[in-house]
Amino acid sequence: MADDFLDTILVVVPVRDEAELLHGCLEHLQRAMDQARLTRPAIRVHLCMVLDHCRDSSGAVAAAAAAGDPRITLISVDFGSVGASRRAGIADLLKTITNDADDEALLHRIWIACTDADTRVPAHWLTTSIALAESGSDAIAGTVEPDRADLDQELFAAWAREHHRHEGHKHVHGANLGVRASAYRAVGGFDPVPLHEDALLVHKLRRDGFRVLSTGRLHAVTSGRARGRVSTGFAGYLRDLARAPAAREDGQST
Repeated sequence: MADDFLDTILVVVPVRDEAELLHGCLEHLQRAMDQARLTRPAIRVHLCMVLDHCRDSSGAVAAAAAAGDPRITLISVDFGSVGASRRAGIADLLKTITNDADDEALLHRIWIACTDADTRVPAHWLTTSIALAESGSDAIAGTVEPDRADLDQELFAAWAREHHRHEGHKHVHGANLGVRASAYRAVGGFDPVPLHEDALLVHKLRRDGFRVLSTGRLHAVTSGRARGRVSTGFAGYLRDLARAPAAREDGQST
């Protein structure tokens, strides 16, 4: 739709002690950013890495990437909260792009793409997001799967039974989530919480009548480790799934 045209993409990635996996995340993101610019040369693409209380070499990895790519910026925070980190990264980029102007038309042309530092997105991640957004979506919930190298065959099969890549799936993953900036601001953005900030945002968007598309056309691979940066979350879900392969499909941020 002409009214849904985008001219700016903002990618936000919270980082908490992910030096080992951050290289792969950045390589895949830069590939997706490059493809977006090839497809739409006029579109602006920016990436903010939000370093949240990092004690490993994540900052050095991110700084090296930023030194070689002017599209990448870094901010350092001490929240210990993925919701607060996502919120801060988005606020930082929006301030830069909009100069704090509360311009609905300007915000409507900006797309916010969220993933995680332990996740690898496909090269078409942004180009497909652009196409789906411009076809009328205010937000897009993609799918993820844990890295098969991190799981045994039985546990991956249990995951696959509970998670499907079909259209209209029930899952919400902060590692593969996009939203139009105007819709994001209208519902108050990510809540500054340590868990389920992704599902809470989608709930608010749906509650307020925004167009949320759940699709398998955007699919990413994330870490399958059983010990994560918080006691629950995605890694906790995998631990529970290992204990009870018949885990329920509940549509939460898993």
